Amino acid sequence: MSTFIRGATVLAMGGASGSTPFTGDLLVEGDRIAAIGPNLPVPDGATIIEGAGKLVMPGLINAHLHSGEALFKGRYDNLPLELWMLYSYPILGAKALAERMIYLRSMVVAIESLKTGVTCLTDDIFEAPRQSLAQLGAAVQAYDDAGIRATVSGHVMDKDFLDSIPFSREHVPADLQAEVAKLGVPTTAEYIDFAKEAYAAFHGRSGRIRFMVAPSAPQRCTPELMQAANELALEWKVPFHTHIVETKVQGVTGPAIYGKTLMRYMDDLGLMHSGTTIAHSIWVTSDDIALMGEAGVSIVHNTISNQKLGAGVAPVRQLLDAGVNVALGSDGICSNDTPRMFDVMHACGLIHKVTTPDYKQWVSAAEVLHACTLAGAKSALIGHEAGSLEAGKKADLLIINLNTVSFTPRNDILNHLVYCENGSSIEKVMVNGEIVVENGKLTKIDEEALLAELQAAMPGFNEYHSGVERTNKAFEPSFDAIHRRCNQIDIGVHRLIGNSDMWPSTPSGNF
Repeated sequence: MSTFIRGATVLAMGGASGSTPFTGDLLVEGDRIAAIGPNLPVPDGATIIEGAGKLVMPGLINAHLHSGEALFKGRYDNLPLELWMLYSYPILGAKALAERMIYLRSMVVAIESLKTGVTCLTDDIFEAPRQSLAQLGAAVQAYDDAGIRATVSGHVMDKDFLDSIPFSREHVPADLQAEVAKLGVPTTAEYIDFAKEAYAAFHGRSGRIRFMVAPSAPQRCTPELMQAANELALEWKVPFHTHIVETKVQGVTGPAIYGKTLMRYMDDLGLMHSGTTIAHSIWVTSDDIALMGEAGVSIVHNTISNQKLGAGVAPVRQLLDAGVNVALGSDGICSNDTPRMFDVMHACGLIHKVTTPDYKQWVSAAEVLHACTLAGAKSALIGHEAGSLEAGKKADLLIINLNTVSFTPRNDILNHLVYCENGSSIEKVMVNGEIVVENGKLTKIDEEALLAELQAAMPGFNEYHSGVERTNKAFEPSFDAIHRRCNQIDIGVHRLIGNSDMWPSTPSGNF
C-alpha cells in the first residue's frame, strides 16, 4: 500500500534541505517514507493526496510527559513544585488506580496529542503506591489503540521520599516522618525484574511502542538501582530517563546531601552518556553544563511547566553551545496543563528573549522546531527512525492547510509554525504510514464515547482524591518552609530575567 503526496510545501527538518521548505512530493510505502523530492514518479495504484496549498512536515515529538497527571488537568495553580507534588504525587493515602481509569487517562493524552500534531511521545509513567505490569499495560494499550508512537517507562523511586528533600528532617513533624517511614519501596532486584517483564511484554509492539528505564531522580534513587537500570538501558539501547535540578530546592539538594551538584554526582556514578535524557536542567552551574556537553546527554526543556511551577528558565543557549541535545516536552498534564507541543514551541520561542538583552543569543524558530522534532527523536534514541522526513524513516508526518488565518499573510513558514499556528490548521496526521487523524477526528477510536466514559467516572475519583489531598495538606507548612529556605541559599547559579552579566563586554562610556 502506498500514498503519494503531490506538489506540497515540504519542511523535511533533515536531509539536504534541512529546515528550508521546498516544493515537492513524498511517497509513503507501508510504514516508511520511500522517496522525497521534486517531480517524483507516481507509482501505479498509489493513493494520491494533492499537496497544493499544504505543508508536509514531521510530526512533533513530546520528549517528556507524565500522563498520570491527566486526571488533574486544571486542578492546581500557584504552587511551586515541592508543594504541588503533595497533591499531584501524594506522599500518603494514594491507592492503586484501576486499569480502566489508566486506559482512559492515557487516552485523554493520546487524543489531544494526535489532534494537535504530536506523533511521538515519551511518557514517564508514575503510579502510586507502586506500578504494576497490568497498569503499565493499560497505558500501552491506549497508545496502541489510538495509533500514536510512544516510549513508556516504569517510573521508580527506592528511597524514603523525605530523604530526597533537603532539611525535611528539620521541618517535617516527627509523626508525619513516622508515617512516611512505613511506606515500602521496591528493591533494586524487584525493579529490574519488573523492567525485564515490561520490556518483554511491550517493547516493539505494533512497531510504535518502546519501553525505557526511568529512575525518578538521583536524590530519589539509590546508586545501586540507578546503575542497574543504566546497565539495562545500555543493553537494550533505550533511554535512561531521569529528572535533575528542576527547582532551586533541587539545586540546593546536591550540595546539601552529597556535597556536590547532582550532575557531578551522576557523572561520578557513570550515568552521564549519550543515552541519558535529563528532564529540566534549570539550576545548573557552568561546570555542570560543560560536563553535560562532554557526555553528550539530552535534556528536555519543559518551557510551560517550568513557568507554571515558578521553577525557572533553563539556560538553553549555553546548553546548546556546549553540545547538549535540547528537546522539548510538555511535562505533566497538570503542570502545563496540556500535551500541546505547538504551545510549548511558542513559549520556548518567546521566553529566552527576556533572559538576556543580547538578541544574537536568542533562540531561533529553526532551533525551536529542531528541538521539537529531530532533537526529541534523538532523546528517545530513535533519531534514525523519526524526527525528520527522509527516505527510509518512519512515515510520521503532518499535512497542514496553509490557506488559514495562521498562515495569512504567508511570510516565513518557520516563524508561522512557532508563533502563529496552534494545531488548528492540521488536516491529516500520519503515524507509521497510517492516517490516524483526518479533519480533526481520530480514525482508530471513538473519541466521544471514551471521553464520556471518563467524565462519568470522574465524580467518584474526585471524591477519593479530595480525601487524599486533605491527608497530604498536613505536609504543606513544612514544605513551604523548605521552599522559602532553599530559595534564600546562593548556589552559584544566576538565572535572572534580563541578567546583564550575560551581555558581552563592551567599551565603557557615557550614555
